[in-house]
Amino acid sequence: MGILNVTPDSFSDGGQFSGPLEAVAHGLRLEAEGARILDIGGESTRPGAAEVDAGEEANRVLPVLEKLSKLKRTETLLSIDTFKPSVARLALEAGADILNDVTGFRDPAMLELAATTPSQPGIVLMHMQGSPRTMQREPRYEDVVDEVRAFFDRRLEACLAAGIAEERICFDPGIGFGKTLEHNLSLLRHFERLRPGNHPLLVGVSRKSFIGKILSSNDIGDRLWPTVALTSLLRESGAEIFRVHDVKPNSEALRMTEAILFGAGKG
Repeated sequence: MGILNVTPDSFSDGGQFSGPLEAVAHGLRLEAEGARILDIGGESTRPGAAEVDAGEEANRVLPVLEKLSKLKRTETLLSIDTFKPSVARLALEAGADILNDVTGFRDPAMLELAATTPSQPGIVLMHMQGSPRTMQREPRYEDVVDEVRAFFDRRLEACLAAGIAEERICFDPGIGFGKTLEHNLSLLRHFERLRPGNHPLLVGVSRKSFIGKILSSNDIGDRLWPTVALTSLLRESGAEIFRVHDVKPNSEALRMTEAILFGAGKG
């Protein structure tokens, strides 16, 4: 899953692809490098990020979605990274195949939209303690692994009750979203324990600040190869979808790891 931030203030690449032409070109580049999902977001969810109203968010993402839906290769899926029902609805009309909600579809309107849309989009349910504005203010858990897994179980039950088919549902533990360094490491250490049933797990660690803390470095460029290492490690731990900024090196690491796990060409 290649990250396509159409924002001026995302933590790693804010402003680089905020114009529609630049964003579309970058999306096609990510696809050429091996992305099979493009995750398009119009509002930064970094800690402390300013809130964006639905109209502005839609104005950022819809031109990009509409153009990419016409230009992308047929097997590449388009994901909209939003927790606003109005933006999600417009994105689906513009060609989005997946709804990626950092609040875990806790808004009943988001759940209803996912359940009633005729195209039956895939959904990504992410765990976050608090909101992007507050999530890193002393996050606390008794047992972060058990609590994230319990959250997944509750949200799965809500989705099934709403009429969403099981095969449409994916889970993301939300690394860095309301978690300390130790919380993040514990989730990654016990990654397979997070899986509800046979549902796929998505992981997003790309360029995140916990990597910089371990490296004692504020240089985002230093986080590339640790991200690649985590892609390989977490594939062995059961992750199926990797949300990354740098698609080519992570895709190559994934291919190498799967050749070892499953045999060449079988991953």
